[in-house]
Amino acid sequence: MDKKVNVREIIRRLYTAFPEPKCELHFTTPFELLAATILSAQATDKKVNEITPSLFHTFPTIADYAHASPGEIDRYVNKVLFHNNKSKHIHLAALKIMNEYDGRVPDSMEKLLTLAGVARKTANVILGTVFNKAEGIVVDTHMIRLANKLGLTAHKDPVKIEQDLMKIVPRDKWIDFGHLITLHGRYQCPAKPHDCTECVLDDLCPEYSQWNKVRPL
Repeated sequence: MDKKVNVREIIRRLYTAFPEPKCELHFTTPFELLAATILSAQATDKKVNEITPSLFHTFPTIADYAHASPGEIDRYVNKVLFHNNKSKHIHLAALKIMNEYDGRVPDSMEKLLTLAGVARKTANVILGTVFNKAEGIVVDTHMIRLANKLGLTAHKDPVKIEQDLMKIVPRDKWIDFGHLITLHGRYQCPAKPHDCTECVLDDLCPEYSQWNKVRPL
């Protein structure tokens, strides 16, 4: 099946499982989402959502993060991997936003990529979730694994995967597609061995037929 046709059917079926796909990180302001997304690298959304309420309560504005030291921020985020670097990135991002972007999280890929701790994945999360701008597709660990499993790319590098996906996913679905794949990977198709019986993508997944041959009767 042509990849463009295939990906449209993947999207159609995933909508049946997740009719309203959205980011599962908790936030109330653009900078809170930025901080949460930085923290989510190699950490689960669940863990990030556990620690951010006290962080957000202590630092309610971007200026608060900018005026705090990385060590002060780190007290609230030290339960995630690489928390020292993440605390520094959140602090430096806040400083740059205050000093160069009039205290507002920028709404362009070019400017977001100038912030500490922000690569295309984080920038796409912010642009799609906060500003409803489709400038790319979020490529997280779920996307890396499932885009390869579904035959949508042969690459492991996130930038190359995103380039491949942007060629075959309709642009008006770029934002939702990232959420749909993440939700599918999180709740239906995890990396660990699992039961594929109820998978909405069954015959679209090259691995499904092999699993179906060896599954217990």
